[in-house]
Amino acid sequence: TVLYLNRSLSVIEAKNCTLRAKGSLKFPKNFSFGAATSAYQIEGGWNADGKGPSIWDEYTHNDPDRITDRSNGDVAIDSYHRFDLDLKILKELKLDHYRFSIAWTRIFPNGDVSSKNQKGIDYYNDIIDKLLANNIEPMVTMYHWDLPVDIQKLGGFTNALIINYFTAYAEELFKLFGDRVKLWITFNEPMQICKPGYSTAESPPNIKSPGIGDYLCFTNILKAHARTYHLYKSKYVKEQRGRIGITMDTFFFISKSNDKNDVDRGMQFSFGIIAHAIFSKAGGFPKVLVDDIGKNSLAEGRSVSRLPHLDAYWKAYIRGSFDFLGLNYYTSRYVERPSKPLGENPSMLRDYDIEETSDPNWLQGKSNWLYCVPTGFEGLLKWIREEYDNVEVKITENGWSDEGDLDDDDRVSYYKSHLQAVLNAIHDGSNITSYSAWSLFDNFEWNRGYTEKFGLYAVDMKSPKRERTAKKSAIYYRKIIEARTLVDEF
Repeated sequence: TVLYLNRSLSVIEAKNCTLRAKGSLKFPKNFSFGAATSAYQIEGGWNADGKGPSIWDEYTHNDPDRITDRSNGDVAIDSYHRFDLDLKILKELKLDHYRFSIAWTRIFPNGDVSSKNQKGIDYYNDIIDKLLANNIEPMVTMYHWDLPVDIQKLGGFTNALIINYFTAYAEELFKLFGDRVKLWITFNEPMQICKPGYSTAESPPNIKSPGIGDYLCFTNILKAHARTYHLYKSKYVKEQRGRIGITMDTFFFISKSNDKNDVDRGMQFSFGIIAHAIFSKAGGFPKVLVDDIGKNSLAEGRSVSRLPHLDAYWKAYIRGSFDFLGLNYYTSRYVERPSKPLGENPSMLRDYDIEETSDPNWLQGKSNWLYCVPTGFEGLLKWIREEYDNVEVKITENGWSDEGDLDDDDRVSYYKSHLQAVLNAIHDGSNITSYSAWSLFDNFEWNRGYTEKFGLYAVDMKSPKRERTAKKSAIYYRKIIEARTLVDEF
């Protein structure tokens, strides 16, 4: 596994966002290229046609100062009213698939399936039908952070009732759309749901419960995902013949001292907390989490661990609940054990007990957390291959932020180097079957509002028509899709 960067050859590559190729390679014949979005970030129409409020609606309306430019997703790029423009772009890019999410409150305004909203259902039927009519595969994410407010009032993901609510919602999606949708993702990025939402209070629902709320959230997501998977397999897969996975995000971790234990600890706390229970042969939470969180809990005077216990039933039920692993990768970090404890006590950061740093040679994006580290991407894909028995991987997000220039050369370099990492990993035997660029459009980037741009297409946010314009990276990405291999920059 890639544990460290050989500085004799990495400094130039790091500064220029490049990666060496392992021979002349083409993507497999059936490899699928796509682009990704999420409902709250692009749809707008926040209360149109009977849609109910989500926690992001409530958050941006009640506390706009938490958003860098005090903006919100009320209108966003208005995809709710302008999907035909988006479809034209999807066809223009020659995409094989389009990953989008369904807004839970657009089809069930209060979150409960008894509150069915036909106009919302019609909207997604229209998207799915038009995609298929143009030979574009819909890849549907069931949950991309926009929880119904009424469900959060019950405790959201810290209340085990969420398992029932989510499973009922998912079953309705199968009934409504499963005759045409064959690729399902239950949850997008559990780490970004649980940690900022129920631990650090950096994002809605703004619950500050470090080292407790986050672990409850992870546990309930695992159970809701597994129950949804088994429901589909028992009732719907025979007729609908679809496939289900879950999407997780992570940095890759690089040890300056080539200490495999530090790398593994970083990966287990950031990725294994969900992935180990689903994709490993052992199941359950990773041993390092069980041991260390249990030990810390006892030292704090508690009678039981803050990490909820997964008994034999749940371990077996969750293990193997996948058809593929969805992966969001953006960047990497160096890791080492800290000289003194980090974070408040208790907290996931204190349990984690790893210090993360970046490299001054790495090219940095507009986002303060984002660096171009394609070596890390290749290392992550190898780590997953070795850790989870070469599970099928669908790369569901990968992208770069900037100021929004149409001549986005750094984004072109980012895509070229990271798709090279994918090719290198495939060359080494990784089972990678698809890639989704993040994002199709410049859109609402959560707490950063519209100040950071990830899109292949710019959007004129000052115009009521929200015109879309292709950037250099969009043209480049299309050339790769046409050639089915990497092409020279232009």
